[in-house]
Amino acid sequence: MMQRMGLSMDALSDVQNVIIKTSSKEITIEEPEVAVMEMQGQKIFQVTGGMISEKAVERKITIPEEDVRLVADQTSKSPEEARKALEQCEGDLAKAILLLQS
Repeated sequence: MMQRMGLSMDALSDVQNVIIKTSSKEITIEEPEVAVMEMQGQKIFQVTGGMISEKAVERKITIPEEDVRLVADQTSKSPEEARKALEQCEGDLAKAILLLQS
């Protein structure tokens, strides 16, 4: 019946872990059971079971020196204060300038 509808389902064997990455965290599922369903050319992965662990992802932002100089010049603040504001605002120039002006 499933094949007549264009649906096939298979299990993936020997899966060690599944990692789901978002911008803020990484979710690891150890020794899961994974099924792959294919329907109308689309693949659907179903992940069940296993030990789940989450860890926060630390984003390291590189702040260019020219951005530091620009913020420092626009706000009449020191380059150190400008860099700190840019790091706090994740590199957003406008937010950093507004932060230092308030």
